[in-house]
Amino acid sequence: MTTLKDLYVEELQDLWSANDQMSQVVSAMADKASDKKLSDRLSSAKDGIDKHTRLLKSLLEDADAEVKKDHCKGMEGLVKEARKHALDSDISGAALDVAIIAQYQRMCHYGIAGFGTTKAFAEALGEDDARRKLDEALDHIYESDDFMTELAERSRNVDAAA
Repeated sequence: MTTLKDLYVEELQDLWSANDQMSQVVSAMADKASDKKLSDRLSSAKDGIDKHTRLLKSLLEDADAEVKKDHCKGMEGLVKEARKHALDSDISGAALDVAIIAQYQRMCHYGIAGFGTTKAFAEALGEDDARRKLDEALDHIYESDDFMTELAERSRNVDAAA
């Protein structure tokens, strides 16, 4: 990599891999959650993640870059943690839901950092359409993260403490 465009393309490819990994684990978490609101939101989030993956592929095409993903080791680690602390754990009920929310939010925050960085690169490169699309994706990720925070604070954390 020698240019900002190279960094931009690499970030898009990395995010594609991150999204693919996150989509799989979010689907499994939706199946395991005991709270219907949480399960429904995770299923909706999976659809959003898949939509963002299609966006990333499209942005790679628009940048005349190789349309391929570059394995994201950062998300790989977060997925391993989600499996260890939520999916493969012995906890259940509200306590499991709290663990799922925590792991989901860790992955979301990684996505916020990646999409935010990529948006900044697009803006610096004068790629206004890409910047706008990445900003919309960021808005969706923030909304999902905020919903999870509210769900945890209003019900699941209280239920888990009982």
